[in-house]
Amino acid sequence: MKIFVSIASYCDELLFFTIKDCMVKASKPENIFFGIVDQNISTQRAEIDELGFKNQIKYVYINNIDTFGVSWARNIAFSLLDGEDFLLQIDSHMLFEKDWDTTLLNQHSDLKMISQKPIITTYPYDFSFDENSNPTFNKPSGKSVLVLRPHPDTPLEKDSARIRFRAEHKYTDAPVLGCHIAGGFIFASSDFIEEIPYDPFLYFIGEEQSLSIRAYTRGWDIYHPIWIPLYHQYKNKKIEYVSQHWNKDADNKRVLSSAHLTNRTIKRINRLLYGDGMKNSIYGLGNIKTMDEFIAFSGIDYKNKKINKIEF
Repeated sequence: MKIFVSIASYCDELLFFTIKDCMVKASKPENIFFGIVDQNISTQRAEIDELGFKNQIKYVYINNIDTFGVSWARNIAFSLLDGEDFLLQIDSHMLFEKDWDTTLLNQHSDLKMISQKPIITTYPYDFSFDENSNPTFNKPSGKSVLVLRPHPDTPLEKDSARIRFRAEHKYTDAPVLGCHIAGGFIFASSDFIEEIPYDPFLYFIGEEQSLSIRAYTRGWDIYHPIWIPLYHQYKNKKIEYVSQHWNKDADNKRVLSSAHLTNRTIKRINRLLYGDGMKNSIYGLGNIKTMDEFIAFSGIDYKNKKINKIEF
């Protein structure tokens, strides 16, 4: 089974670390193929060509001044699919466990026993680098699942349907059926790309809400796994980094600023979740399940703009 690894990278110094670690740790590296959108100051095509597995990489370079955010870039990355069986979408700063591909394929196979269209997703655990530049992390216990729920500090507002999510531990020995997709870790059949293409008109916040409600209403089931075979390097949200699209040095040079793109996203998400659902668009709601069913299942009541506590 071939796996398409979709990566939208923005000025990320860990891109090649992620690519190499992904291949080295795979049990069947010959079945791993990358679709990489590299938004950067200059192209890294020469570095790609030096890799021993360059023929398994579809690489697109875009100058970082000419880009419009993560959803736009991931839409392009999705277009690089070339017949692979499965999708793994990740960020460009990830660490993998040995045989991660076998782990995910086995988990997906198990879920297929109970779901026609399962999605494996959650916020992965953190990793960092020690003083010797070696990756370090705390291995999870395997006794709990990270369930994604709305962050209590970001309620639904009258003029904005955007909310943040966080991971909450649920002690269990089985995957948990959830309501939210983590953009930095998605594993599913590659049919997901055909049915739930990224909305390029979104910017940053709202990306995961769009994917989640569109997937749910098209009959996909979101599962948070008992074991996550990869790790994510998280940044301090209070610090501005060059590797963030809204960094002022790059943002001031763009035709469309991050503020403009954020406002456009708010209007887009409000229409999807508060308005007509964009039902005539591939970027809108599906017709297999309804918004009312999602509200009852998730507790996220977009119609009445309130969030009810639901136990998963």
